[in-house]
Amino acid sequence: MKKILLPLMLLLPIIAFSQSITGKIMQTGTSLSYIEIIAVKDQKKQTAISDEKGNFSLKLPENGHYHIQLIQDGTEISSADILVNGDTKQDFFIEKKKEKQIEGVTLTAKKKMIERKADRLIFNVSNSVASQGMDGAEALAATPLLKVDDNSGVSIAGKNGVAVMINERIVNISGSELVTYLKSLRSENIEKIEVITTPPAKYEAQGNSGLINIVLKKNQNLGWSGSLTTSLQQQTYTGFSNSATVNYQNEKLRSSLKLRHYDYQKRSYENYTIEGADGLKSSDNRRDFGDGLGANLSVDYQIGAKSNIGFIYDYGFGHSNMDIENTSRYFQNGNFTNNLSTYAEHRAKNRQQTASAYYDLKFGKLDHKLSITGNYFSNIPESLIDFTTTESDGDSFVVKTPSRVDYKIYSGQADLTLPYQFAKMETGIKFTNFDNNSDISYQNLNNGNFITDPLKSNVFEYNEKNYAAYLSFEKSFSEKWSAKAGIRYEYSTVNGNSLTSGQLTENSYGKFFPTAYVSYKSNENHTFSLNYSKRINRPGFRAINPYRWYININSYFTGNPLLKPSVNHNFEFSHIYKGKLSTSAYFQRTVEAFGQLANLKGENRISTFENYYNQNSMGVTFNYYDTFFSCWEANYSADLSYMETKVFATDAASRKGSSYNFDFQNNISLNKSKTVQIILNYWFRLPSNSGNVYMDYAGSLATGLKLNLMEKSLQMNLFVSDIFKEAKSKGKIFYTTGTHYYNNYYDARRLTLSVTYTFGNKKVKGADRNVKFDEKNRAN
Repeated sequence: MKKILLPLMLLLPIIAFSQSITGKIMQTGTSLSYIEIIAVKDQKKQTAISDEKGNFSLKLPENGHYHIQLIQDGTEISSADILVNGDTKQDFFIEKKKEKQIEGVTLTAKKKMIERKADRLIFNVSNSVASQGMDGAEALAATPLLKVDDNSGVSIAGKNGVAVMINERIVNISGSELVTYLKSLRSENIEKIEVITTPPAKYEAQGNSGLINIVLKKNQNLGWSGSLTTSLQQQTYTGFSNSATVNYQNEKLRSSLKLRHYDYQKRSYENYTIEGADGLKSSDNRRDFGDGLGANLSVDYQIGAKSNIGFIYDYGFGHSNMDIENTSRYFQNGNFTNNLSTYAEHRAKNRQQTASAYYDLKFGKLDHKLSITGNYFSNIPESLIDFTTTESDGDSFVVKTPSRVDYKIYSGQADLTLPYQFAKMETGIKFTNFDNNSDISYQNLNNGNFITDPLKSNVFEYNEKNYAAYLSFEKSFSEKWSAKAGIRYEYSTVNGNSLTSGQLTENSYGKFFPTAYVSYKSNENHTFSLNYSKRINRPGFRAINPYRWYININSYFTGNPLLKPSVNHNFEFSHIYKGKLSTSAYFQRTVEAFGQLANLKGENRISTFENYYNQNSMGVTFNYYDTFFSCWEANYSADLSYMETKVFATDAASRKGSSYNFDFQNNISLNKSKTVQIILNYWFRLPSNSGNVYMDYAGSLATGLKLNLMEKSLQMNLFVSDIFKEAKSKGKIFYTTGTHYYNNYYDARRLTLSVTYTFGNKKVKGADRNVKFDEKNRAN
């Protein structure tokens, strides 16, 4: 890989334009941020985007007469003809106008691929040719600083405890279940991905290390439009996915219907060894397979000039199955004691529903904004595990473990934005109710009948209520200095009741979550920011649900209903150079962190979640994005960190050490129209430490070809990932009672062929309005 990267880095060009237009964009005394500026001369275009203060700088290749357009949310708000001779100063003052008809305007301006704000990094997926034709999980994996693992879920490089949102609505699943859900999305329907490392008080305090917000596209065109996508994946087995999107918009109504379907299969291998007084060598040969379908309907209707209502409904149904062959050999003091051979069939199905209704109102001379939102989420997974275990002496045990879990979440929220002259104020309240009821049964085959074992069965009821309120202020003191500060208070009550064992747990707690940001822009090339946030990481349903996943009659995974949330203090100092190089140094203090631990006593192995350590970690992240030779898009990231873990409970060992993560993404266009693209990506992790876990080297080399045909209406992608099968999960877990070794591979090497066809209106005609949905989708 070094032989490939070295010549690429040596070829970086230096492009110096000697002419530029600089200035500021204002409207009624207020600066306009993130306005697209397009300069056109002889049918050649140059583009830039204004910053948070409305300032812009547009480099030009030559002097002469230029036609300047200002674009806001797809609408031309101003234009002018300017003579450029060297560096030119030009400010724009925009008057507020009534809605008007605009005919025959074709918009080609784009935002930058990577944007950095004080509290987040933004990856504009819709502008990335390399990210089209993917599923949602692959799009996240292509985002700077993010890692996606089929087994452990989504994380920010060097950090754990990340919460994922869809259109600012928390997705209340994690791990492999979250990855499966993300794979049902298509990158063609994703507008951008926001990596929010220090979320403001307006957002949920959930997620120790921040939030990942996936923003789905909104239909921008009048009339009908849509897309069709089909994707074929070849791993050990063949899988496929299909999606269809239909959009319709008129003068007041904006609507979208998205349909999805997937069918997958893959081969997984897991090897686990425990060395200590009690020893174990366990290996799994597993086939994962499943299918699912879903639909998403969104409708937004503009009641008046400053108010709109909307409704979003999502339904998903699917199967998640596994066939597992497990061999477990047990030892005591180095002597062999028993061998268990198990064949298990896992069959699971689930039904998910999400409904959101909202009302947005703008009022007052400064466009104050009120948003009221109600949400409902339901997930009903049912599963049946049949397994047969045979001991070394020939005795066999046949077991069934049927289960049914019912998750329900209700929430209501009101948010108020008040852009006063002295500062911008945001405030709001929210209430969320969680219900998690589960019925899990363990049944032994005895004389031809399945008999329930009450000691291994459980009926569990869980309820959690969260009350939240927040207040924040944001102010620009000058062209260079700005600040934002906020406070959020959340109060929670938790009740757990095991009807089978009679165990009742009750808990309540209230916490303040302050946030603070200071930003300094010394000039157009340098921006500095210093941030602080306090976060909380509440355990997911999987971690608290006493549902048991049996490997054999002696070994199982389970949740812990007594698990407590952890608290995180996060400090971050960031620097942005020319909007291309982003550097962040961070420090995190995590208190009462929880994780999954395995405990072996004799031939009984139980893996569960526990609060067992405090951790300090510090590190630095780098991200560099640039375009070379007008045909080579490069996006490079690195994260270097050091952590120290102090264990206060259990047999886990305290540890300290470093972690090193690198990601190199290259997209090279083979023609001027950029309709033929070559992709070359490589990520790797050097031997690293996290908690009480040591991880060996892992990496993945991927390459592909992308074609855009029929005036970019037809897109074809061919992609090969993990070519050399380096994406293995291998390492050690340290306990005071011994060392655990793992060596797993989840079929990451795959060939993907996808085809996307877009149809319908691709130009903005008729009444051209700006309808925003900033606050509409919130559910915890």
